[in-house]
Amino acid sequence: MSKSIHFLAAVGFVATLAACDNSPKEEYVVVEPEPISVEPAFTGKYK
Repeated sequence: MSKSIHFLAAVGFVATLAACDNSPKEEYVVVEPEPISVEPAFTGKYK
């Protein structure tokens, strides 16, 4: 019984440390490439 209490206390301690982590997070910037082709322009129904 004592081992299970120690295990639960250790898991709770690690979970508390993980929840309180204030380390700076890396930010990712996604640069979208320019379109490869241009969409065709509408010139009429049958053209």
